[in-house]
Amino acid sequence: MSKAPTASTPSRRSVLKLGVSATATLAAARVLLPGGAFAQGAGPEVKGTKLGYIALTDASPLVIAKEKGFFAKHGVPEMEILKQASWGATRDNMALGTKANGIDGGHILRPKTHLYTTGKVMQNSQPLPMYTLLNLNEDCQAISVSNEFKDLKIGTDSSALKEAFEKKRAAGKEVKVAMTFPGGTHDLWIRYWLAAGGIDPDKDVSTITVPPPQMVANMKVGTMDAFCVGEPWNEQLVNQDIGFTAATTGELWFRHPEKVLGMRADWVDANPKATQAILMAVMEAQMWCEKMENKQEMAEIIGRRQWFNVPVADIIGRIKGDINYGRGRVEKGTKLGMKFWGEKGESSYPWKSLDSWFITENIRWGKFAPDLDIKALVEKTNRSDLWIAAAKELGVVGHPTGDSRGVEKFFDGKVFDPADPAAYLKSLAVKRVV
Repeated sequence: MSKAPTASTPSRRSVLKLGVSATATLAAARVLLPGGAFAQGAGPEVKGTKLGYIALTDASPLVIAKEKGFFAKHGVPEMEILKQASWGATRDNMALGTKANGIDGGHILRPKTHLYTTGKVMQNSQPLPMYTLLNLNEDCQAISVSNEFKDLKIGTDSSALKEAFEKKRAAGKEVKVAMTFPGGTHDLWIRYWLAAGGIDPDKDVSTITVPPPQMVANMKVGTMDAFCVGEPWNEQLVNQDIGFTAATTGELWFRHPEKVLGMRADWVDANPKATQAILMAVMEAQMWCEKMENKQEMAEIIGRRQWFNVPVADIIGRIKGDINYGRGRVEKGTKLGMKFWGEKGESSYPWKSLDSWFITENIRWGKFAPDLDIKALVEKTNRSDLWIAAAKELGVVGHPTGDSRGVEKFFDGKVFDPADPAAYLKSLAVKRVV
C-alpha cells in the first residue's frame, strides 16, 4: 500500500514542480552567466593564476582575454598576464611555477612543450611536464634580411645568399643569423629556409639567440645578417628601413601553427575547472581577434605601454594581411595575415599531427634522438581533449575533433605525412640525422 504524503515526504506533483522550477533556474543562470560558468557547479578551484607572454602579436588573445573581461566572465577574474624578457626567462619562470613566484603557463613557442617535458632545455636536464592546451595563432612570422643584401634576389628562395655569405666569410667576417630560442619555431623556420636554399644553418652561418623585442636594435648596429621572429618586429624593421622581409612564414608553410597556450601539467591536473575556464576565455578572445572589424582596436590595445609599447603602425598592417616587404614591395589584402580562430576553431585546435612535425624537425637538427617515440611524446603533452570540452561548453558548432590535419605541403615541394615521419626525414638533403 502506498504511503500518503506528509510534510516530510512531498507528493509526486510537488516533486515535478520542483524539477520544473530547478530547470527554469538553470536556464536563467545560463543567460546571466553565459559560457557555462554556472554549469561548473562551485566554479573554478582558484580565481586565477599567472601566465607569461613575450611582446609578440600572437600573444594578443591572452591580452584581449584580460582587457575585454573574458577571464572574469568565466570565473577566473584574478588572472595575471605578465611580460617576460625572453624565451629563456619564460622557461625559467615556468620551472619555478607560481608557488615559487614564477608562472604556471603562458604564450610559448609550440616546440617548447616538448623541449620542457623532456628536459632538453631545462636546468640540469630536469623534465618539466607540460601540456599544449590550444594553438594561439597561425602564420604571420617572417624572415628578415639586412639591407646589406637588398640588391640580391632573395625571397622564399634563399640560395642567392649562399654565395654572398661565402664571400663575407672569405673576407674574414662572421655571418650571423638570429632566432629566438634553440629548437623553437623561429629556429626551425629559418633553418628550413636556409637549408632549402643549400645553406647549412650549422656549418655555413653562426646561429645566435636574440629576444624578439631586441631584434631590430641588433640588426641596426650590425649584429646579424638575417633573423626570424614574429610580428611586430619584422614590420618595425621595414618601417625603420633597416632591412627587408624576404618571406613571411605563411609563404613557407601556409596556415602553419605557431605559438600555443602551454601550462604546467601539475597545475592543469590539480585545477581542471580553472583550466577549462582559462581555455574558454582565451578561445573567446581568439574569436574576437579573428574579426577584421576588431583589428584596429586590437592593435591599439596591445600597443599600449603596459603591454608591448609599440606604435600601432608597426602592428596593424600584417594582422590584416597587408605586407610591406620593404625594397618598394607592398602586397595588400593577402591571405598571410595572422589567424587566431578560423571559421570553426581550426586555427585554435591543437592538432596532434602538427606536434609530430615539430618533433621531427627537432630530430632533423639533433635536438632529439632519432629513436624518440614521437607518438608517445605527442600523446603525453597534447590535450586536445580539453580543447574539445571547452569548445562544447562554449557552444561551438562543427569544431575539429580528430588528431590529424592530414599531409602537410611546404613551399619547396616537400611533404610531411604524420603517419610516416621517417620518409619526410629521408627526403631532406640538409640535416644532422643520418
